[in-house]
Parts: sequence; structure tokens; C-alpha cells
Amino acid sequence: MGRPADRAATPLDRYAHGHHDSVLRSHRWRTVANSAAYLIDDLRPGLDVIDVGCGPGSITIDLAARVAPGRVVGVDRSEAPLDEARALAGERGVSNVAFEVADVSALPHADATFDVVHAHQLLQHVPDPVAALREMRRVCRPGGIVAARDVIFGATTWYPDDPGLDRWLALQQATMRAIGTHPDGGRRLHAWARAAGFGSIRSSATAWCFSTPDERAWWGGLWAERVTVSGYADHAIAHGLTPPAELEAIAAAWRRWAAADDGWMTVLSGEIRCQP
Repeated sequence: MGRPADRAATPLDRYAHGHHDSVLRSHRWRTVANSAAYLIDDLRPGLDVIDVGCGPGSITIDLAARVAPGRVVGVDRSEAPLDEARALAGERGVSNVAFEVADVSALPHADATFDVVHAHQLLQHVPDPVAALREMRRVCRPGGIVAARDVIFGATTWYPDDPGLDRWLALQQATMRAIGTHPDGGRRLHAWARAAGFGSIRSSATAWCFSTPDERAWWGGLWAERVTVSGYADHAIAHGLTPPAELEAIAAAWRRWAAADDGWMTVLSGEIRCQP
């Protein structure tokens, strides 16, 4: 199986999926409304916000529009998606946002800098989520909010049944565990927040659902591509979990699901809203 140039530079980055376009297409779709609705009531003009693990910045820029003239900083440990994030901010005329390379384990900001510290689908990819939450807490102002949302892969369900998708789910979980990350992190968020020292924690859960022909074509199409050409494929093969031929079979299962008139899938995520 070929290795595109954008994966060759850091082929075994701990982030399970890497920054192939098949991954970023799903990231670009995310907004506050579909991925951080539990936080909407806490957003108001004038707040300072940091979005940790911002990727191509679609949620970050949405946050900036909601809290303007407050300042918003998007950080990602990779420079790869940040040029796209800056371009998107320019296209939308959002000027109260900046993007920088930084790691959640050592954020380059002083204590008590932000009113809202947000992370979407990040903690599942962090080797020590408790330490990450402590660092997020450090940069949060007294009375502020630390918020996180992460998937629970084990709760993903679909119709019609397909052994190829069963294998996808098992391999997804095994691959993340092999690199020391957490495929069902969403169900552990409350426990991680308690271990990080938060006294006030509000937990919730929401799901994405894909069922229309357009939704299935988009979601199934990007996953059919992701399982064969993204960092996910590199990790699964490098750890001896699957041969390339099986990944092609899994991609075919995703295409079958996308083409099924009765196709339906839901992806559940856990959420926490914490106060220091």
C-alpha cells in the first residue's frame, strides 16, 4: 500500500488518524452546534477561550464568532492543519482568533488566562488525560469552564449488520490501545476529571447520527478512505494488527453500508463541563 507524502514525515505520530484529508474532512464539518452544544449556554460576548487540539479550526472559529470581542486561541500539536484554520478565519472575516502550535501537556500560557478551556475529541488521543486536564485547569480562570467531549467507540452502532464493520470497530479499538490511547475515552471523562481535582463536574452525552443518503455517502466515504490511507492504517499495520488486504475489505464494508437504503449509524460521545 502506498504512503502519501503528507504521512511520510511523521508516519507513527501518536495521533491515531493523522492529518490526511480523509480525516480533516470530518473535522471541517464540526461546529459548536453539532459538536459542543453542551457548552453553548456558557458562551457570551467578551469571554477569552482556548480550543485545545483545534485541527482545521471549524469549532474554534465558531467559538470566536460567539464570544467576540473576546479573544480565542486555537492550539494543535501539529502545524499541518493550522494554515487551513487561519485561511478559514480570513474567509469568514473572524479577526478575534489566532492559531499556534502547542501541546496540551505544556500550554504556553500563564495561569488563569482563559474563561473557557475547550477540547473536542482530544483526550482520547492523549497518553495521560488526567495530566492534560490538570494543565487545562491551570490556564482556566477562577469561575471559568473546562469542557471536553470524546467519543465512546465501543458504543458505536449501525444497521444493517456487517462483519466488516464489526472488524473495523475491533481494529479501531485495538489500534488505539496499541499506541497507548483510549478508544472509549468518552465514558471515562468524569473519572478523569475527578482524578484531575475538579470539584464541580457536569457530565452529559450526545450522538452524531448518519442516515440520509447524503450523510451515509459522506461518512461512509471518508471512513472507507481513512482505513486505507490515513495514519490509522499505518499504525494498524506497524503494530501487526492487520494486513493491508484486510483494510481494503473493511473499506468495502463501509461502502456497502453507505449504499444501503436502510443504512443508519450513531456515534456516541461523552462530555464534561468542569469548574476549577
